[in-house]
Amino acid sequence: MTMDKISQDEMLVQFKDRYSNLITENQQLAESIKKNEVQALKLQGAIEALEYYAPPEETPPEIEGDDVTDGSPELTETE
Repeated sequence: MTMDKISQDEMLVQFKDRYSNLITENQQLAESIKKNEVQALKLQGAIEALEYYAPPEETPPEIEGDDVTDGSPELTETE
């Protein structure tokens, strides 16, 4: 196994380059996160407003014996 030798000056330049790139990337990601948070808050507000003004419909309670297939007596027409 051979090891390539690099001067300290070259290593310092490479490290500074990598460091600068990471700082720039972090700033871009932070800006993206801020934008996402703003959008998420707007969506949350819209969802809450819609749920407040138009709550989901409640299902009516089931009444026993109202199904025609349950064997309950049939209604007959009277004259």
